[in-house]
Amino acid sequence: MLKMQEIFNEITENGGLTPSRKVREIAERFPEKVAFRNKEFGIWHEINYKEFWDQAQYIGNALKFYGVGINDKVAVHSENRPEWIIADIGIQAIRSITVGLYPTNPAPEVKYLLGHSESKVLFAEDQEQVDKVLEVLEDLPSLIKIVYFENRGITKYENEKLISWDEFIEIGKNEFEKDKEYVTNLQNEIQSEDTAIMIYTSGTTGPPKGSMLTHGNLEWVATQIPELSFTTGVDNPQYLSYLPLCHVFGRLVDLIIGIHTMGTINFAESIDTVQTDLAEVQPSVFPAVPRILERMHAGALVKMKDASRLKQILFALASKLGNITASRRLEIGENDFIAKITNFVAQILGFRALRKKLGLLNVDNALSGAAPIAPEILRFFMSIGVPIYEGYGMTENSAIATGNRPGKVKLGTVGVAQPGVELKLAEDGEILIKHPGVFKGYFKNDEATKEVIDDDGWLYTGDVGEYDGEFLKIVDRKKDIIITKGGKNVSPSEIENNIKTSPYIREAIVIGDDRKFLSVLIGIEFDIVSNWALRKNIPHTTYRNLSENENVQELIWKEIEKANARTSSLSIRKFRMITKELDHEDGDMTATQKVKRNVMMEKFSDLIEDMYK
Repeated sequence: MLKMQEIFNEITENGGLTPSRKVREIAERFPEKVAFRNKEFGIWHEINYKEFWDQAQYIGNALKFYGVGINDKVAVHSENRPEWIIADIGIQAIRSITVGLYPTNPAPEVKYLLGHSESKVLFAEDQEQVDKVLEVLEDLPSLIKIVYFENRGITKYENEKLISWDEFIEIGKNEFEKDKEYVTNLQNEIQSEDTAIMIYTSGTTGPPKGSMLTHGNLEWVATQIPELSFTTGVDNPQYLSYLPLCHVFGRLVDLIIGIHTMGTINFAESIDTVQTDLAEVQPSVFPAVPRILERMHAGALVKMKDASRLKQILFALASKLGNITASRRLEIGENDFIAKITNFVAQILGFRALRKKLGLLNVDNALSGAAPIAPEILRFFMSIGVPIYEGYGMTENSAIATGNRPGKVKLGTVGVAQPGVELKLAEDGEILIKHPGVFKGYFKNDEATKEVIDDDGWLYTGDVGEYDGEFLKIVDRKKDIIITKGGKNVSPSEIENNIKTSPYIREAIVIGDDRKFLSVLIGIEFDIVSNWALRKNIPHTTYRNLSENENVQELIWKEIEKANARTSSLSIRKFRMITKELDHEDGDMTATQKVKRNVMMEKFSDLIEDMYK
């Protein structure tokens, strides 16, 4: 088996491969290498790379059987599981295009996404997803077949378009026996400019747009792997697949990095068991989004408050040493001798046990992306011995642009440009990116494409930044910048992230555009606030009456005052509690858990106006 440095050397010498070609190569060279581990009913099942590639070829042949050809779209609507990636590779290998749907997409969104993409086949996870598409099937004339992964509840359905995964695989296997070179012949004809995948960006305004990423884009992303901080030096890496595969970040990690590093992708049993699965798998590679890291941080702090007096003392000592470790590594470097000593002692005092509980025992460093994160959260993880390097990318540039890395870290920034990435700011501060990973454009939307890619190939990201020629700092989304009544420009996300470092606060939406002062809408972290309330003998039954409780509101205001004391920006002067948990299905958030600011302004307009009476 190749060591990681040997893998890096091959990538450097030969370049990256499009994902389906890489799977085929590994299956030929290391057929017994474990590709996937999937947990069902508490038992782990393994699939090696030969089985992976064989099934991908069967998928490609079955799609041919049903008339799917070059450039046709095939959708996947499922939680992360081996079948998702197997189907994806089979689709790409025959020069068709994979379209990913979020498991939380309700029926109206399923109708739009399948209709707009003109998908011919849908891979659906289970009865829930099948029911959604059947509800809107009459409006989807392009859809030929619905392939479901799980039989439970569907076997008695009478619809000629339904077929099980096992039946579909069997059809493909029979077709494969008739022409064993069908998939590989098409695969050999793949062109760099061919669209490989289509990712619908879950925009906070307007309908989603289908971003077309080419095989050439994906090949270029693979060439970046040796430069990505969180893969360096890890032999036989273990991944935990939990980031949605229909999102560019999840696809980058599992489909490109995971496969190119010949890693084993472990699938969480469900989205609700991610923390438990993390602790069991103890992955060596951990990509994260801010929401996960914020919850880990909040959980650790709250548990320490509930711990025994001795554990609290040991944690306080470890924290002091951890802060010294973080400070010296930031100022001097990763190899600072004193930092190594303070980290070693801090691990003994309790941080090793904490890392094990969090599932980060084997993680030397990690990556945070997809949304801004408060520097205080990153510093906390650095102090416990897991440096997390914040990076920057978006669907339209294949999730690659900049990143912090060992020896090149500046908290509060998203790091330096990756090799081959050109970066500059427009006159109004908008970040412009240019590199071979910039997408082909939006499907059936030339007008929107021209708005974001100019004639010279520069991608207009829609983000405002500050750039010193080396490190890039994200200020905010251009459309989200607040201009107060007094004419001051304010970045709401910076203030919101500062407030969300509190373990008791899940969501913060800053208000202040054309207003005399800043205010904020607050959504509580229900489980943590509920436990706090129980300790204080505060009765409650629902999210609403807990949020409305005066004691809880006093707690939240104290947390806001702490955040005010930490910021150099304008302070928050008033707040109101959101009395419901924000939810994608209610239209409050995108599928990637980003708050739809315009929806919040409308839905909670009474609360907002009450603050400015």
